[in-house]
Amino acid sequence: MEAVQSWISEHKLTSIGSLWAAAMGTSIAYSRAKTSLKPSLSLIHARMHAQALTLAVLSGAAAYHYYEKRAEQNASLPNVAK
Repeated sequence: MEAVQSWISEHKLTSIGSLWAAAMGTSIAYSRAKTSLKPSLSLIHARMHAQALTLAVLSGAAAYHYYEKRAEQNASLPNVAK
């Protein structure tokens, strides 16, 4: 698990781009199998699903980064007993 986390933190844009492409492919495949939309509508829906997933992942990554930096700052502060 640590190796995956370190790879993702080193290759952030590649990870997000791969996730976006996978979401596009999955959404297109699902919409073709379940609905009878025109190809242009199917592509629009797939793009919207992929963007929503990408925004969720970016939000999670931002929150993770924030809490990671905050934990590092707290660890570097000296413990002063009051």
